[in-house]
Amino acid sequence: MVSATPPTPDRRPPSRRSGLAFRAALLTTTIAALTAVLTGAIFLKLLGGAADEQARRALGRQADLVAQLYERQARTVEFRPGVVRMLAAQQITVVRLDGSGTVTSAWGPQGARRAVLPAEILAEILARSAAGDPVGKATTVTGRRVNLAARPLPAGGAVVLVQPASQGRELTVPVSRRLAVALLVGLASASAAGLLLARRLAYPLRAMATAALALAAGHRDVRVAVAGTSELAEVGEALNRLATALVTSEERQREFLLSISHELRTPLTAIRGFAEALADGVTAPDEVPASGRVILAEALRLDRLVRDLLDLARLGADDFHVDLTPVDLTAVVRAAAQVWEKRCSAEGVRLQAELPVGPVVAVTDAARCRQILDGLAENALRVVPSGAPIVFALREEGAITALEVRDGGPGLTPGDCAVAFERSALYERYRGIRPVSTGLGLALVAGLTARLGGRAEAGTAPEGGAAFTIRLPTAGGPKDQDLQLSRPAQAPGPPNGSGRRRGPRP
Repeated sequence: MVSATPPTPDRRPPSRRSGLAFRAALLTTTIAALTAVLTGAIFLKLLGGAADEQARRALGRQADLVAQLYERQARTVEFRPGVVRMLAAQQITVVRLDGSGTVTSAWGPQGARRAVLPAEILAEILARSAAGDPVGKATTVTGRRVNLAARPLPAGGAVVLVQPASQGRELTVPVSRRLAVALLVGLASASAAGLLLARRLAYPLRAMATAALALAAGHRDVRVAVAGTSELAEVGEALNRLATALVTSEERQREFLLSISHELRTPLTAIRGFAEALADGVTAPDEVPASGRVILAEALRLDRLVRDLLDLARLGADDFHVDLTPVDLTAVVRAAAQVWEKRCSAEGVRLQAELPVGPVVAVTDAARCRQILDGLAENALRVVPSGAPIVFALREEGAITALEVRDGGPGLTPGDCAVAFERSALYERYRGIRPVSTGLGLALVAGLTARLGGRAEAGTAPEGGAAFTIRLPTAGGPKDQDLQLSRPAQAPGPPNGSGRRRGPRP
């Protein structure tokens, strides 16, 4: 059941006539009606055929009896008025033919003497009677459908009994009425059952729609009962998981915004303080250059933070440009090592480069690879103590190129390695324990690596600190989906690439 008050929709709710319950009930009623009509039509057709066949057989037996009367007595049937009345009550007309085909007598329901059969039928009866064959058939006489039974007479000629076909079907009328009543009752029952079933099937869907509207309105305590058919249960379970995921996502976003706000506030406070001192004239002239350097450093820190946020937003929006061309990664890593060697020396950190002798060519983006290296180096330099090393390594592993940044810092635990590329995961773990940045750098590294067709891994370095490995396909090597790596790339989230020195990996 939904545990939150559903919001009022902004648009008019759909008409009940367009709902699933109405359509399902209409469909079941239509199917039941078609089934009833089809069944009734087939049954009545079969019943009518069986009634006609039974009427012709009964008429044939009565023709046998009348023929025996003519055979036993040399008198006409007129002398047996009881027999005539009995046959007339059944709408049977008795016709006596002589050997020449002349109608010698014809007694019908009205007791009138008349010829009721056309000449061609009389000729057929005489021909078959001459051969001693009985005649039994249905035919049309003066526009009416009749059953006919003829029997040859020993003295010549034949006796013919004619009965309207409708007379034989009189017995089917009560049965047809009972059948119609039964079909109507069945149709009504099927319609009612279909309506109830449709409403029962549609109720969970309406509850889920109400829950979805409540989620859209901002309610996060909405849950639905996981019940019904397997499909409905799957939808309910998926909706509950969506609600839980929304709660988790919003909590992470809130925490991330709080951490970003803190990171923004720190440099802004420093910039504002020094700027106010300069504006008020309280800064001594010889301290102005130092104040300017502080303001510049904090401004650059803000600039790096904003650029990381923009890069992450573009990665998430699939609007991040990469230019994939054959690149000599040896040259890229050597150029990065030359730049970072000076920065590391200024901090008392040794930078080492482990590069192959020849070029290592990969289809990638040189600028983005350099961005990844700079982010990992910035992250390492923040935590590595003076005298410890930072290592840039490049090696080929078959059809894969491994670009690695290792350090001799405090390192990461196995649990840290599992979530290293998740947005702000390490930031939340080590905030207040180690100097931390915003938690955007590593997530950005993982996102860039994925866009370049590779994978990012975190582990332990031989130097005692952390090792971050970027695996990229070499020229002609496997594509991203073919890389068999121990850890999949994380979704782009806030890495950590900027901030003051001596911060942790977060």
